Amino acid sequence: MPDSKIDLGEGVTLERSVPFRLSDGTTLISDHYYPADSTENQNPTLLMRQPYGRDIASTVVYAHPSWFARRGYNVVIQDVRGRGSSEGTFYPFRHEGRDGAETIAWLRTRPECNGRIGMYGFSYQGATQLLAAAEQPEGLQCIAPAMTACDLYRGWFYHNGALRLASSLGWGLQMLKEDARRLNLREASAKLEAAWANIRTQSTHLPYAEHPAITDPELPTYVRDWFAHDIPGDYWSSLDVSTRAHEIDVPALHTSGWYDTYLEGSFHGYNLLRTSAKSQQARDNQYLLAGPWVHIPWGDRIGESTVGPEALLNTDELLLRWFDHWLKDANTFAAEPRVRHFAMGANRWFASDDCTGNAERVLHLHSAGRAESRKGDGTLSTIAPHNEPPDVFVYDPETPVPAPGGPQSLSGVFDQSTLELGNNLLVYTSEPLAEPLHIFGSPRVVLYAATSATSADLTAKLVRVLPSGRAEFVCIGIARSSYIFGPYYKPDVIGRWEFRLEPTSTVFAAGERIRLEVAGCAFPLYDRNPSSSIKPSEMSPWNWQRSTHTLHHDAEHPSVLRLPILTAGASA
Repeated sequence: MPDSKIDLGEGVTLERSVPFRLSDGTTLISDHYYPADSTENQNPTLLMRQPYGRDIASTVVYAHPSWFARRGYNVVIQDVRGRGSSEGTFYPFRHEGRDGAETIAWLRTRPECNGRIGMYGFSYQGATQLLAAAEQPEGLQCIAPAMTACDLYRGWFYHNGALRLASSLGWGLQMLKEDARRLNLREASAKLEAAWANIRTQSTHLPYAEHPAITDPELPTYVRDWFAHDIPGDYWSSLDVSTRAHEIDVPALHTSGWYDTYLEGSFHGYNLLRTSAKSQQARDNQYLLAGPWVHIPWGDRIGESTVGPEALLNTDELLLRWFDHWLKDANTFAAEPRVRHFAMGANRWFASDDCTGNAERVLHLHSAGRAESRKGDGTLSTIAPHNEPPDVFVYDPETPVPAPGGPQSLSGVFDQSTLELGNNLLVYTSEPLAEPLHIFGSPRVVLYAATSATSADLTAKLVRVLPSGRAEFVCIGIARSSYIFGPYYKPDVIGRWEFRLEPTSTVFAAGERIRLEVAGCAFPLYDRNPSSSIKPSEMSPWNWQRSTHTLHHDAEHPSVLRLPILTAGASA
Protein backbone atom coordinates (compact mmCIF):
# COMPACT_ATOMS: atom_id res chain seq x y z
CA MET A 1 0.00 0.00 0.00
CA PRO A 2 1.53 3.38 -0.97
CA ASP A 3 2.54 5.64 1.89
CA SER A 4 0.25 8.39 0.55
CA LYS A 5 -2.76 6.32 1.53
CA ILE A 6 -4.21 6.66 5.02
CA ASP A 7 -5.58 3.63 6.87
CA LEU A 8 -9.17 4.26 8.02
CA GLY A 9 -9.64 0.83 9.55
CA GLU A 10 -11.20 -2.43 8.34
CA GLY A 11 -9.00 -2.25 5.28
CA VAL A 12 -10.46 1.05 3.99
CA THR A 13 -7.90 3.59 2.84
CA LEU A 14 -8.05 7.27 1.94
CA GLU A 15 -5.89 8.92 -0.68
CA ARG A 16 -6.11 12.70 -0.38
CA SER A 17 -5.69 15.38 -3.02
CA VAL A 18 -5.64 13.25 -6.15
CA PRO A 19 -5.21 15.53 -9.21
CA PHE A 20 -6.96 15.19 -12.55
CA ARG A 21 -6.23 17.47 -15.50
CA LEU A 22 -9.18 18.41 -17.69
CA SER A 23 -8.89 18.79 -21.45
CA ASP A 24 -8.74 22.59 -21.07
CA GLY A 25 -5.76 22.34 -18.71
CA THR A 26 -7.66 22.94 -15.46
CA THR A 27 -6.70 20.60 -12.62
CA LEU A 28 -9.43 19.24 -10.33
CA ILE A 29 -8.65 17.71 -6.93
CA SER A 30 -10.45 14.81 -5.29
CA ASP A 31 -10.22 12.53 -2.26
CA HIS A 32 -10.41 8.79 -3.00
CA TYR A 33 -11.64 6.13 -0.60
CA TYR A 34 -10.81 2.50 -1.43
CA PRO A 35 -12.39 -0.70 -0.09
CA ALA A 36 -10.32 -3.42 1.56
CA ASP A 37 -9.83 -5.50 -1.59
CA SER A 38 -8.89 -2.66 -3.94
CA THR A 39 -5.36 -3.96 -4.55
CA GLU A 40 -6.64 -7.39 -5.62
CA ASN A 41 -9.98 -6.57 -7.26
CA GLN A 42 -11.66 -3.86 -9.25
CA ASN A 43 -14.86 -2.36 -7.84
CA PRO A 44 -17.56 0.09 -8.91
CA THR A 45 -16.92 3.76 -8.19
CA LEU A 46 -19.28 6.28 -6.58
CA LEU A 47 -18.63 9.91 -7.50
CA MET A 48 -19.76 13.06 -5.73
CA ARG A 49 -18.83 16.45 -7.19
CA GLN A 50 -19.47 19.41 -4.89
CA PRO A 51 -18.50 23.03 -4.15
CA TYR A 52 -18.37 23.05 -0.33
CA GLY A 53 -15.07 21.32 0.48
CA ARG A 54 -14.49 17.71 -0.41
CA ASP A 55 -13.69 16.68 3.18
CA ILE A 56 -17.29 17.52 4.18
CA ALA A 57 -18.63 15.16 1.49
CA SER A 58 -22.27 16.05 2.28
CA THR A 59 -22.01 14.23 5.60
CA VAL A 60 -24.69 16.61 6.89
CA VAL A 61 -27.18 14.12 5.40
CA TYR A 62 -25.15 11.14 4.07
CA ALA A 63 -22.93 8.55 5.72
CA HIS A 64 -19.22 9.27 5.51
CA PRO A 65 -17.62 8.02 2.26
CA SER A 66 -15.72 5.39 4.27
CA TRP A 67 -19.08 3.75 5.08
CA PHE A 68 -19.73 3.15 1.38
CA ALA A 69 -16.11 2.05 0.88
CA ARG A 70 -16.55 -0.61 3.58
CA ARG A 71 -19.39 -1.97 1.49
CA GLY A 72 -17.31 -2.53 -1.61
CA TYR A 73 -17.15 0.81 -3.45
CA ASN A 74 -14.44 3.18 -4.48
CA VAL A 75 -15.73 6.59 -3.43
CA VAL A 76 -14.47 9.80 -5.05
CA ILE A 77 -15.33 13.22 -3.62
CA GLN A 78 -14.21 15.97 -5.99
CA ASP A 79 -13.97 19.74 -5.59
CA VAL A 80 -15.67 21.26 -8.64
CA ARG A 81 -13.91 23.84 -10.77
CA GLY A 82 -12.97 26.94 -8.80
CA ARG A 83 -13.80 25.51 -5.38
CA GLY A 84 -11.73 23.93 -2.63
CA SER A 85 -8.34 22.89 -4.02
CA SER A 86 -9.46 22.71 -7.66
CA GLU A 87 -8.22 25.25 -10.18
CA GLY A 88 -10.35 27.46 -12.36
CA THR A 89 -13.18 29.94 -11.91
CA PHE A 90 -16.48 28.92 -10.33
CA TYR A 91 -19.71 29.93 -12.04
CA PRO A 92 -22.55 27.79 -10.67
CA PHE A 93 -23.70 25.00 -13.01
CA ARG A 94 -21.87 26.34 -16.08
CA HIS A 95 -19.05 23.78 -16.34
CA GLU A 96 -20.43 20.80 -14.45
CA GLY A 97 -21.63 18.79 -17.44
CA ARG A 98 -18.36 18.56 -19.35
CA ASP A 99 -16.19 18.53 -16.21
CA GLY A 100 -18.26 15.70 -14.76
CA ALA A 101 -18.15 13.66 -17.98
CA GLU A 102 -14.38 14.03 -18.28
CA THR A 103 -13.97 13.03 -14.64
CA ILE A 104 -16.01 9.87 -15.24
CA ALA A 105 -13.92 8.98 -18.29
CA TRP A 106 -10.77 9.36 -16.17
CA LEU A 107 -12.11 7.30 -13.27
CA ARG A 108 -12.87 4.40 -15.61
CA THR A 109 -9.18 4.21 -16.53
CA ARG A 110 -7.98 3.89 -12.96
CA PRO A 111 -6.80 0.43 -11.86
CA GLU A 112 -9.19 0.15 -8.90
CA CYS A 113 -12.31 0.79 -11.04
CA ASN A 114 -14.20 -1.93 -12.92
CA GLY A 115 -15.65 0.64 -15.32
CA ARG A 116 -19.04 1.00 -13.60
CA ILE A 117 -19.81 4.44 -12.16
CA GLY A 118 -22.66 5.84 -10.04
CA MET A 119 -23.13 9.39 -8.78
CA TYR A 120 -24.77 10.67 -5.62
CA GLY A 121 -25.28 13.87 -3.66
CA PHE A 122 -27.95 16.44 -2.83
CA SER A 123 -28.62 20.08 -3.68
CA TYR A 124 -25.80 21.40 -5.93
CA GLN A 125 -24.28 17.91 -5.93
CA GLY A 126 -27.57 16.65 -7.37
CA ALA A 127 -27.36 19.14 -10.22
CA THR A 128 -23.82 18.00 -11.06
CA GLN A 129 -25.22 14.51 -11.62
CA LEU A 130 -27.95 15.60 -14.01
CA LEU A 131 -25.57 17.81 -15.98
CA ALA A 132 -22.97 15.04 -16.27
CA ALA A 133 -25.61 12.48 -17.26
CA ALA A 134 -26.78 14.72 -20.12
CA GLU A 135 -23.27 14.35 -21.62
CA GLN A 136 -23.87 10.56 -21.80
CA PRO A 137 -20.43 9.53 -20.48
CA GLU A 138 -19.63 5.87 -21.01
CA GLY A 139 -19.69 3.93 -17.76
CA LEU A 140 -22.18 6.13 -15.87
CA GLN A 141 -24.87 3.57 -15.05
CA CYS A 142 -27.07 5.31 -12.46
CA ILE A 143 -27.46 8.53 -10.49
CA ALA A 144 -29.19 9.52 -7.25
CA PRO A 145 -29.95 13.28 -7.40
CA ALA A 146 -31.53 14.58 -4.20
CA MET A 147 -33.23 17.92 -3.53
CA THR A 148 -32.22 19.56 -6.81
CA ALA A 149 -33.70 20.64 -10.15
CA CYS A 150 -33.51 19.86 -13.86
CA ASP A 151 -35.03 23.28 -14.58
CA LEU A 152 -33.17 25.93 -12.58
CA TYR A 153 -35.55 28.77 -13.34
CA ARG A 154 -38.67 26.87 -12.39
CA GLY A 155 -37.37 24.53 -9.71
CA TRP A 156 -34.48 26.33 -8.03
CA PHE A 157 -34.69 30.13 -8.28
CA TYR A 158 -38.18 31.22 -9.38
CA HIS A 159 -41.75 30.03 -8.83
CA ASN A 160 -44.25 31.22 -11.43
CA GLY A 161 -42.23 34.40 -11.91
CA ALA A 162 -41.49 35.20 -8.25
CA LEU A 163 -37.93 34.84 -6.96
CA ARG A 164 -37.32 32.43 -4.10
CA LEU A 165 -35.60 35.30 -2.37
CA ALA A 166 -34.41 33.94 0.98
CA SER A 167 -32.84 30.79 -0.45
CA SER A 168 -31.38 32.43 -3.58
CA LEU A 169 -29.78 35.36 -1.77
CA GLY A 170 -28.66 33.21 1.14
CA TRP A 171 -27.02 30.59 -1.08
CA GLY A 172 -25.44 33.29 -3.23
CA LEU A 173 -23.85 34.92 -0.20
CA GLN A 174 -22.54 31.53 0.91
CA MET A 175 -20.94 30.82 -2.47
CA LEU A 176 -19.41 34.29 -2.84
CA LYS A 177 -17.66 33.99 0.50
CA GLU A 178 -15.21 31.44 -0.89
CA ASP A 179 -14.76 33.43 -4.11
CA ALA A 180 -13.74 36.47 -2.06
CA ARG A 181 -11.20 34.45 -0.13
CA ARG A 182 -9.73 32.83 -3.26
CA LEU A 183 -9.41 36.26 -4.89
CA ASN A 184 -7.97 37.78 -1.68
CA LEU A 185 -10.68 40.48 -1.66
CA ARG A 186 -10.50 41.41 2.01
CA GLU A 187 -13.07 44.20 1.99
CA ALA A 188 -15.57 42.12 0.01
CA SER A 189 -14.90 39.16 2.29
CA ALA A 190 -15.61 41.22 5.38
CA LYS A 191 -18.97 42.35 3.97
CA LEU A 192 -19.91 38.79 3.05
CA GLU A 193 -18.94 37.41 6.45
CA ALA A 194 -20.93 40.13 8.20
CA ALA A 195 -23.98 39.35 6.07
CA TRP A 196 -23.59 35.62 6.66
CA ALA A 197 -23.42 36.16 10.44
CA ASN A 198 -26.93 37.66 10.26
CA ILE A 199 -28.23 35.75 7.26
CA ARG A 200 -31.92 35.80 8.23
CA THR A 201 -32.16 39.57 7.88
CA GLN A 202 -30.43 39.95 4.51
CA SER A 203 -33.64 39.66 2.49
CA THR A 204 -34.82 42.98 3.93
CA HIS A 205 -32.08 44.93 2.14
CA LEU A 206 -33.52 47.09 -0.65
CA PRO A 207 -33.01 46.99 -3.49
CA TYR A 208 -31.86 43.41 -3.05
CA ALA A 209 -30.04 43.46 -6.41
CA GLU A 210 -27.82 46.17 -4.90
CA HIS A 211 -27.00 44.31 -1.71
CA PRO A 212 -23.53 45.65 -0.81
CA ALA A 213 -22.13 42.16 -0.23
CA ILE A 214 -22.78 41.02 -3.82
CA THR A 215 -21.94 44.13 -5.83
CA ASP A 216 -18.17 44.40 -5.43
CA PRO A 217 -16.98 44.75 -9.07
CA GLU A 218 -14.17 42.24 -8.46
CA LEU A 219 -16.56 39.50 -7.32
CA PRO A 220 -18.16 37.07 -9.80
CA THR A 221 -21.47 38.27 -11.20
CA TYR A 222 -23.57 35.12 -10.89
CA VAL A 223 -25.80 36.26 -8.02
CA ARG A 224 -26.58 39.51 -9.82
CA ASP A 225 -27.18 37.49 -12.98
CA TRP A 226 -29.80 35.35 -11.23
CA PHE A 227 -31.69 38.48 -10.22
CA ALA A 228 -31.35 40.16 -13.62
CA HIS A 229 -32.70 37.13 -15.54
CA ASP A 230 -36.16 37.09 -13.97
CA ILE A 231 -37.90 35.40 -16.90
CA PRO A 232 -37.18 31.95 -18.39
CA GLY A 233 -34.90 31.89 -21.40
CA ASP A 234 -31.53 30.96 -22.84
CA TYR A 235 -29.60 32.09 -19.80
CA TRP A 236 -31.25 29.44 -17.65
CA SER A 237 -31.49 26.63 -20.21
CA SER A 238 -27.77 27.02 -20.96
CA LEU A 239 -27.04 26.16 -17.32
CA ASP A 240 -29.41 23.23 -16.76
CA VAL A 241 -30.91 20.19 -18.50
CA SER A 242 -34.47 21.49 -18.88
CA THR A 243 -34.22 21.23 -22.69
CA ARG A 244 -31.91 18.19 -22.66
CA ALA A 245 -33.86 15.56 -20.75
CA HIS A 246 -33.92 13.44 -23.90
CA GLU A 247 -30.12 13.18 -23.64
CA ILE A 248 -30.17 11.57 -20.18
CA ASP A 249 -30.06 7.79 -20.44
CA VAL A 250 -29.58 6.46 -16.90
CA PRO A 251 -31.83 5.30 -14.06
CA ALA A 252 -32.24 7.89 -11.33
CA LEU A 253 -33.36 7.83 -7.71
CA HIS A 254 -34.80 11.28 -6.97
CA THR A 255 -35.04 12.25 -3.29
CA SER A 256 -37.16 15.19 -2.14
CA GLY A 257 -38.51 16.72 1.06
CA TRP A 258 -41.96 18.20 1.58
CA TYR A 259 -40.40 21.28 3.19
CA ASP A 260 -37.31 21.56 1.02
CA THR A 261 -36.64 24.71 -1.02
CA TYR A 262 -36.23 22.61 -4.18
CA LEU A 263 -39.30 20.38 -3.76
CA GLU A 264 -40.85 21.57 -7.01
CA GLY A 265 -37.52 20.99 -8.75
CA SER A 266 -37.31 17.39 -7.54
CA PHE A 267 -40.85 16.51 -8.61
CA HIS A 268 -40.49 18.20 -11.97
CA GLY A 269 -37.17 16.44 -12.57
CA TYR A 270 -38.70 13.04 -11.81
CA ASN A 271 -41.69 13.67 -14.09
CA LEU A 272 -39.52 15.11 -16.86
CA LEU A 273 -37.15 12.14 -16.97
CA ARG A 274 -39.92 9.59 -16.59
CA THR A 275 -41.52 10.91 -19.79
CA SER A 276 -38.56 12.30 -21.74
CA ALA A 277 -35.37 10.41 -20.89
CA LYS A 278 -33.54 9.00 -23.90
CA SER A 279 -34.42 5.31 -23.67
CA GLN A 280 -37.36 3.28 -22.46
CA GLN A 281 -35.05 1.63 -19.97
CA ALA A 282 -34.17 5.00 -18.45
CA ARG A 283 -37.78 6.19 -18.49
CA ASP A 284 -38.94 3.01 -16.76
CA ASN A 285 -36.36 3.32 -14.01
CA GLN A 286 -36.98 6.74 -12.54
CA TYR A 287 -37.82 6.51 -8.83
CA LEU A 288 -38.99 9.16 -6.37
CA LEU A 289 -38.60 9.26 -2.59
CA ALA A 290 -40.62 12.08 -0.97
CA GLY A 291 -39.86 12.42 2.72
CA PRO A 292 -41.06 14.72 5.52
CA TRP A 293 -37.83 16.68 5.47
CA VAL A 294 -36.34 20.14 5.17
CA HIS A 295 -33.15 20.70 3.18
CA ILE A 296 -30.96 19.92 6.19
CA PRO A 297 -31.32 17.69 8.23
CA TRP A 298 -33.45 14.69 7.26
CA GLY A 299 -35.25 13.42 10.33
CA ASP A 300 -38.38 13.42 12.47
CA ARG A 301 -38.40 17.12 13.46
CA ILE A 302 -40.10 19.41 10.94
CA GLY A 303 -40.33 22.96 12.21
CA GLU A 304 -42.47 22.87 15.35
CA SER A 305 -43.62 19.27 14.87
CA THR A 306 -42.38 15.76 15.49
CA VAL A 307 -43.61 13.38 12.81
CA GLY A 308 -42.91 9.97 14.30
CA PRO A 309 -40.26 7.25 14.04
CA GLU A 310 -40.97 6.29 10.42
CA ALA A 311 -39.54 9.65 9.36
CA LEU A 312 -36.12 8.37 10.46
CA LEU A 313 -35.77 6.35 7.27
CA ASN A 314 -32.28 4.93 6.74
CA THR A 315 -31.59 6.73 3.47
CA ASP A 316 -28.00 5.44 3.36
CA GLU A 317 -29.18 1.81 3.33
CA LEU A 318 -31.70 2.71 0.63
CA LEU A 319 -28.96 4.36 -1.40
CA LEU A 320 -26.72 1.32 -0.95
CA ARG A 321 -29.47 -0.97 -2.26
CA TRP A 322 -29.87 1.38 -5.23
CA PHE A 323 -26.19 1.20 -6.14
CA ASP A 324 -25.93 -2.54 -5.43
CA HIS A 325 -28.83 -3.06 -7.84
CA TRP A 326 -27.34 -1.10 -10.75
CA LEU A 327 -23.60 -1.43 -10.17
CA LYS A 328 -23.36 -4.96 -8.70
CA ASP A 329 -26.36 -6.64 -10.38
CA ALA A 330 -27.65 -7.57 -6.91
CA ASN A 331 -31.37 -7.13 -7.73
CA THR A 332 -31.79 -5.23 -4.45
CA PHE A 333 -34.14 -2.51 -5.75
CA ALA A 334 -36.53 -4.60 -7.84
CA ALA A 335 -39.29 -4.60 -5.21
CA GLU A 336 -39.09 -0.87 -4.51
CA PRO A 337 -42.21 1.13 -5.50
CA ARG A 338 -41.89 3.74 -8.21
CA VAL A 339 -42.84 6.42 -5.69
CA ARG A 340 -42.46 6.17 -1.92
CA HIS A 341 -44.00 9.11 -0.06
CA PHE A 342 -44.40 10.00 3.59
CA ALA A 343 -47.91 11.20 4.43
CA MET A 344 -47.98 14.06 6.91
CA GLY A 345 -50.79 13.65 9.41
CA ALA A 346 -50.76 9.88 9.12
CA ASN A 347 -46.97 9.96 9.72
CA ARG A 348 -46.24 6.85 7.71
CA TRP A 349 -44.95 5.85 4.30
CA PHE A 350 -47.11 5.03 1.30
CA ALA A 351 -46.23 3.43 -2.03
CA SER A 352 -47.55 4.62 -5.39
CA ASP A 353 -47.06 4.12 -9.10
CA ASP A 354 -47.33 7.86 -9.72
CA CYS A 355 -46.65 11.12 -7.91
CA THR A 356 -50.24 12.35 -7.73
CA GLY A 357 -53.61 11.11 -6.55
CA ASN A 358 -56.09 9.11 -8.57
CA ALA A 359 -59.07 11.42 -7.99
CA GLU A 360 -59.86 15.07 -7.39
CA ARG A 361 -61.98 17.05 -4.96
CA VAL A 362 -63.05 20.55 -5.97
CA LEU A 363 -63.81 23.04 -3.23
CA HIS A 364 -65.48 26.37 -4.04
CA LEU A 365 -64.62 29.60 -2.26
CA HIS A 366 -67.53 31.34 -0.54
CA SER A 367 -68.16 34.36 1.67
CA ALA A 368 -70.57 37.19 2.31
CA GLY A 369 -67.84 39.61 1.36
CA ARG A 370 -65.82 39.48 4.59
CA ALA A 371 -63.22 36.71 4.26
CA GLU A 372 -60.36 38.84 5.60
CA SER A 373 -58.61 36.88 8.37
CA ARG A 374 -59.84 33.74 10.10
CA LYS A 375 -62.28 35.93 12.02
CA GLY A 376 -64.12 36.50 8.74
CA ASP A 377 -66.80 34.51 6.95
CA GLY A 378 -64.81 32.72 4.23
CA THR A 379 -65.73 29.08 3.67
CA LEU A 380 -64.88 26.16 1.39
CA SER A 381 -67.47 23.68 0.14
CA THR A 382 -68.31 21.42 -2.78
CA ILE A 383 -71.33 23.59 -3.55
CA ALA A 384 -70.94 26.00 -6.47
CA PRO A 385 -71.55 29.70 -5.73
CA HIS A 386 -74.46 31.82 -6.90
CA ASN A 387 -74.57 35.56 -6.26
CA GLU A 388 -71.92 36.45 -3.69
CA PRO A 389 -70.02 39.69 -3.09
CA PRO A 390 -66.26 39.60 -3.65
CA ASP A 391 -63.61 39.78 -0.96
CA VAL A 392 -61.08 42.60 -0.78
CA PHE A 393 -57.70 42.99 0.87
CA VAL A 394 -54.90 45.55 0.62
CA TYR A 395 -51.37 44.52 -0.21
CA ASP A 396 -48.71 46.72 1.36
CA PRO A 397 -45.09 45.87 0.50
CA GLU A 398 -43.95 47.81 3.58
CA THR A 399 -45.79 45.37 5.88
CA PRO A 400 -45.78 42.13 3.88
CA VAL A 401 -47.59 38.94 4.86
CA PRO A 402 -44.85 36.73 6.32
CA ALA A 403 -43.79 33.41 4.85
CA PRO A 404 -45.20 30.23 6.44
CA GLY A 405 -42.16 29.98 8.74
CA GLY A 406 -42.43 33.62 9.76
CA PRO A 407 -40.33 36.65 8.81
CA GLN A 408 -37.19 34.48 8.89
CA SER A 409 -38.71 32.05 6.35
CA LEU A 410 -37.93 28.96 8.41
CA SER A 411 -38.85 25.65 6.76
CA GLY A 412 -41.25 23.09 8.19
CA VAL A 413 -44.62 22.70 9.85
CA PHE A 414 -45.58 25.94 11.58
CA ASP A 415 -48.83 27.14 13.14
CA GLN A 416 -50.44 29.80 10.93
CA SER A 417 -53.27 30.75 13.28
CA THR A 418 -51.65 33.95 14.56
CA LEU A 419 -50.72 35.12 11.06
CA GLU A 420 -54.33 34.45 10.00
CA LEU A 421 -55.58 37.16 12.36
CA GLY A 422 -54.39 39.83 9.93
CA ASN A 423 -56.82 41.50 7.54
CA ASN A 424 -54.18 41.55 4.80
CA LEU A 425 -55.08 38.03 3.70
CA LEU A 426 -58.23 36.07 2.92
CA VAL A 427 -59.11 32.85 4.75
CA TYR A 428 -61.52 30.15 3.55
CA THR A 429 -62.21 27.14 5.78
CA SER A 430 -64.23 23.95 5.25
CA GLU A 431 -66.53 22.23 7.70
CA PRO A 432 -64.93 19.43 9.75
CA LEU A 433 -64.30 16.39 7.59
CA ALA A 434 -66.58 13.41 8.18
CA GLU A 435 -63.83 10.97 7.13
CA PRO A 436 -60.10 11.12 6.42
CA LEU A 437 -58.92 12.71 3.19
CA HIS A 438 -55.48 11.99 1.69
CA ILE A 439 -54.21 14.83 -0.49
CA PHE A 440 -51.34 13.68 -2.69
CA GLY A 441 -49.79 15.74 -5.46
CA SER A 442 -49.94 19.42 -6.39
CA PRO A 443 -53.13 21.28 -5.42
CA ARG A 444 -54.29 23.90 -7.91
CA VAL A 445 -56.26 27.09 -7.52
CA VAL A 446 -58.38 29.00 -9.99
CA LEU A 447 -58.85 32.51 -8.62
CA TYR A 448 -60.83 35.22 -10.38
CA ALA A 449 -59.14 38.37 -9.18
CA ALA A 450 -58.61 42.00 -10.08
CA THR A 451 -55.90 44.20 -8.62
CA SER A 452 -55.28 47.92 -8.78
CA ALA A 453 -51.56 47.34 -9.38
CA THR A 454 -49.55 47.54 -12.58
CA SER A 455 -47.87 44.34 -11.41
CA ALA A 456 -49.23 41.97 -8.77
CA ASP A 457 -48.76 38.63 -7.04
CA LEU A 458 -51.22 36.17 -5.54
CA THR A 459 -50.22 33.47 -3.09
CA ALA A 460 -52.31 30.45 -2.14
CA LYS A 461 -51.52 28.44 0.97
CA LEU A 462 -53.07 25.11 1.98
CA VAL A 463 -53.50 24.70 5.74
CA ARG A 464 -54.60 21.78 7.91
CA VAL A 465 -56.76 22.95 10.82
CA LEU A 466 -56.79 20.65 13.85
CA PRO A 467 -59.77 20.45 16.24
CA SER A 468 -57.68 22.46 18.74
CA GLY A 469 -57.56 25.38 16.30
CA ARG A 470 -53.89 24.86 15.42
CA ALA A 471 -53.48 25.71 11.71
CA GLU A 472 -50.58 23.71 10.28
CA PHE A 473 -48.88 24.84 7.08
CA VAL A 474 -49.08 22.21 4.32
CA CYS A 475 -47.91 23.79 1.05
CA ILE A 476 -47.89 27.07 -0.86
CA GLY A 477 -47.89 28.49 -4.38
CA ILE A 478 -47.44 31.92 -5.90
CA ALA A 479 -48.04 33.54 -9.28
CA ARG A 480 -46.86 36.86 -10.66
CA SER A 481 -49.13 38.70 -13.09
CA SER A 482 -46.36 39.11 -15.66
CA TYR A 483 -45.77 35.34 -15.64
CA ILE A 484 -49.45 34.34 -15.82
CA PHE A 485 -50.76 36.96 -18.22
CA GLY A 486 -47.71 38.46 -19.91
CA PRO A 487 -48.51 41.71 -21.72
CA TYR A 488 -52.26 41.02 -21.50
CA TYR A 489 -52.49 41.80 -17.79
CA LYS A 490 -54.44 44.99 -16.98
CA PRO A 491 -55.13 46.61 -13.60
CA ASP A 492 -58.70 46.55 -12.26
CA VAL A 493 -59.74 43.90 -14.77
CA ILE A 494 -60.83 40.48 -13.51
CA GLY A 495 -58.35 37.84 -14.60
CA ARG A 496 -58.32 34.07 -14.24
CA TRP A 497 -55.34 33.21 -12.05
CA GLU A 498 -54.72 29.48 -12.32
CA PHE A 499 -51.59 28.03 -10.76
CA ARG A 500 -50.28 25.08 -8.80
CA LEU A 501 -49.17 24.88 -5.23
CA GLU A 502 -46.09 22.82 -4.41
CA PRO A 503 -46.83 19.11 -3.94
CA THR A 504 -47.69 17.38 -0.69
CA SER A 505 -48.80 14.10 0.79
CA THR A 506 -51.01 14.95 3.77
CA VAL A 507 -53.82 13.05 5.44
CA PHE A 508 -56.52 15.27 6.91
CA ALA A 509 -58.18 13.25 9.68
CA ALA A 510 -61.90 13.13 10.39
CA GLY A 511 -62.79 16.23 12.39
CA GLU A 512 -60.04 18.36 10.81
CA ARG A 513 -60.73 21.22 8.42
CA ILE A 514 -59.21 22.26 5.09
CA ARG A 515 -58.19 25.90 4.87
CA LEU A 516 -57.01 28.06 1.98
CA GLU A 517 -55.25 31.38 2.56
CA VAL A 518 -54.96 33.92 -0.27
CA ALA A 519 -52.57 36.85 0.04
CA GLY A 520 -50.39 39.20 -2.00
CA CYS A 521 -47.01 37.88 -0.83
CA ALA A 522 -45.16 35.44 1.43
CA PHE A 523 -42.03 37.31 2.38
CA PRO A 524 -39.12 36.54 2.43
CA LEU A 525 -39.77 33.11 0.97
CA TYR A 526 -40.58 35.04 -2.23
CA ASP A 527 -39.57 38.56 -3.17
CA ARG A 528 -42.08 41.38 -2.80
CA ASN A 529 -43.89 42.85 -5.77
CA PRO A 530 -43.59 46.68 -5.90
CA SER A 531 -47.09 46.91 -7.47
CA SER A 532 -45.57 49.04 -10.23
CA SER A 533 -43.50 48.76 -13.38
CA ILE A 534 -40.32 48.69 -11.27
CA LYS A 535 -38.57 45.30 -11.27
CA PRO A 536 -38.84 43.63 -7.84
CA SER A 537 -35.04 43.36 -7.67
CA GLU A 538 -34.87 47.17 -7.98
CA MET A 539 -37.67 47.92 -5.53
CA SER A 540 -37.16 50.28 -2.59
CA PRO A 541 -39.43 52.31 -0.27
CA TRP A 542 -39.06 55.16 -2.76
CA ASN A 543 -40.84 53.35 -5.57
CA TRP A 544 -43.18 50.71 -4.13
CA GLN A 545 -46.94 51.17 -3.98
CA ARG A 546 -49.88 49.69 -2.10
CA SER A 547 -52.55 47.93 -4.10
CA THR A 548 -56.06 46.59 -3.64
CA HIS A 549 -56.84 42.97 -4.51
CA THR A 550 -60.42 41.89 -5.16
CA LEU A 551 -61.23 38.16 -5.27
CA HIS A 552 -64.49 37.12 -6.95
CA HIS A 553 -66.43 33.90 -6.26
CA ASP A 554 -69.83 33.93 -7.90
CA ALA A 555 -71.64 31.99 -10.60
CA GLU A 556 -69.77 33.80 -13.34
CA HIS A 557 -66.42 33.66 -11.53
CA PRO A 558 -66.27 30.35 -9.59
CA SER A 559 -62.94 30.53 -7.72
CA VAL A 560 -61.93 27.03 -6.62
CA LEU A 561 -59.33 24.91 -4.87
CA ARG A 562 -58.62 21.64 -6.69
CA LEU A 563 -57.18 18.89 -4.49
CA PRO A 564 -55.56 15.72 -5.88
CA ILE A 565 -56.91 12.86 -3.76
CA LEU A 566 -55.53 9.40 -3.07
CA THR A 567 -58.56 7.20 -2.49
CA ALA A 568 -58.71 4.17 -0.24
CA GLY A 569 -57.12 1.11 -1.82
CA ALA A 570 -54.91 3.19 -4.13
CA SER A 571 -51.92 3.14 -1.79
CA ALA A 572 -50.00 0.58 0.19
